Amino acid sequence: MALYRSSARALAGTDPSLLEERLAELYRTAISSGAGGSERRAWRNSLPELAQVLCDAGLEEVEVLLEHQLPFSSLRVDAVLAGTHPETGRASYVLIELKQWSEARLVGGTTDLCWLPGYGYRAHLHPVAQVRRYCDYLRDFTAVLDGDDTHVTGVAYLHNAEDQGVAELLGEGHERAHLFTRSSRGELIRHLQNQISPLDGALEADALLGSAAVPGRQLMRAAADEILNGGNFRLMDEQQVAFSLVKRAVALSRQSDRKEVIVVSGGPGSGKSLIALHLMGHLGRSSRSVIHATGSKSFTRTLRHVVERERKGMGKLFRYFLDFGSMEKNGLDVLICDEAHRIRHRQGTSSSPDVRLSRRSQVAQLIDAARVPVFLLDEHQVVRPDEMGSIRDIDGAAEARGCVVRHVNLDEQFRCGGSRAYENWVLRLLGLAPGGPVPWEPEPNFELLLADTPLRMEEYLHAQQDAGFTARMTAGFCWPWSRPRPDGTLKDDIVIGDWRRPWNVQGDQEVPGGPPASLWATEEAGIGQVGCIYTAQGFEYAWNGIILGPDLVWRDDGWLVRQSKCEDSSLKGTAPEQFSRLIRSRYKVLLTRGLVGTVLFSTDPETQAMLRSLVPGAIGPR
Repeated sequence: MALYRSSARALAGTDPSLLEERLAELYRTAISSGAGGSERRAWRNSLPELAQVLCDAGLEEVEVLLEHQLPFSSLRVDAVLAGTHPETGRASYVLIELKQWSEARLVGGTTDLCWLPGYGYRAHLHPVAQVRRYCDYLRDFTAVLDGDDTHVTGVAYLHNAEDQGVAELLGEGHERAHLFTRSSRGELIRHLQNQISPLDGALEADALLGSAAVPGRQLMRAAADEILNGGNFRLMDEQQVAFSLVKRAVALSRQSDRKEVIVVSGGPGSGKSLIALHLMGHLGRSSRSVIHATGSKSFTRTLRHVVERERKGMGKLFRYFLDFGSMEKNGLDVLICDEAHRIRHRQGTSSSPDVRLSRRSQVAQLIDAARVPVFLLDEHQVVRPDEMGSIRDIDGAAEARGCVVRHVNLDEQFRCGGSRAYENWVLRLLGLAPGGPVPWEPEPNFELLLADTPLRMEEYLHAQQDAGFTARMTAGFCWPWSRPRPDGTLKDDIVIGDWRRPWNVQGDQEVPGGPPASLWATEEAGIGQVGCIYTAQGFEYAWNGIILGPDLVWRDDGWLVRQSKCEDSSLKGTAPEQFSRLIRSRYKVLLTRGLVGTVLFSTDPETQAMLRSLVPGAIGPR
């Protein structure tokens, strides 16, 4: 999907200010938020440069797709040229990334990271590495590009830079991606003429825009292959920046007097766990000592389960945050702290005498355990009173130990599956972002529906799973959570009218027809049980059903949080303001598990009516 489409001739004839405003309007509709100043400047300054290059190359009839969204992600390519190859006559697509940089230098010790003098020492992905990954990703997930019948190449055009200003970047080349500057504008024109013919490219643009997307594998199901063999998942943009920063820090860790702490933040689906698994595989194959740790039993046990099926003994590489209180200082090369928003304020609860005597906080223990500690977190996913989930606290503990802290924010660009617009919609709905609830604007990449009963929701989710999608139903923690009966059957704790269903199993006990709690999100039989916050957090599935319970209801023009309706003992005695924030954060987690679509239902009639006014899609009568 592209925000804007035209021929190169029409693009060149459009007033840059009018084009900027039109793109900003289309962006606001697609993303449910306004375009930033840097994006608007890029449209205003870079697109006229591209249009002129295309006209000078005699490619006026080529179709230009601006801000083309890659399948199953929020990433957008600045421009895609669509047409035919001048030699083969087959469809040819050129992906173009436009940069306003005038100077850039490589980050020391890397070949795929650079920084911009005058703009702070923030790492950026090398433009060639960026556009090459876009080309590979588009091929991987677009049916019409499958096979060798089409040409897909990439160009990075630094139209404000002379060669001497970016000399360190010029050595990075690839057969499918090339970098050009103002100094090499003539070479760019010749290159484009060799990649795409001057003929009308409308049919090729139609084919790309109308192509089916090819779904990828669920990450958790392919975790073992990713670690052992490198898998088939690609790191994009800031994901690759984070990965390369860790590689660089590891290479320097035994030479430098100061160790580096890498903090990677991002919302649901931004690729935090993908980075973690890539690092586990790469560092393990490089004979570095590395351990993956979380604060989630379900998440860690699931990882242990999937890797142990492929190679016995690998499960010991997946641990918990509380395991590192007595570890030798810098005993590991790398400690990957995934789901780091679940780090506890207090120190670990291990019975080890060393841990009992330690006065260090849990985050300090984790920093001390490795030469390169890596933290991956989402500050909006703190769900218990004793969880810190704070970049500020991690930074403070690291700086107190004299560490250099490097940050990577995945939210700036990438959403892997799901919908950036939907995530923004959820934040506004729950009052976690300003602006208040707004009606949902349907979009092609994500579906939002409202069910009139939990039974209709369940039937719809079962139909999606029967069609080959993963699907799960979750609910707010507003019903008791019973252990299995002596015969192993589950009690139907969740009762809504005539509809009754059990929670997922507590702990690792297996019951007839249902998986243990740690495998609820990944085993097919998990759809028969309703998941809670503790089993759903950290996982994603194609279709997500969520029951809003009586602990969060809409009254008049705002949310009313009712602590008496919560059945989670960990929240008992929590101050009202903190309880309100935690409940809304919990629902944010539950609402953002779906990659393809979400189905909503509220047990409260007034809340259901409010949701009906916002969500046009319905399952059952309106």
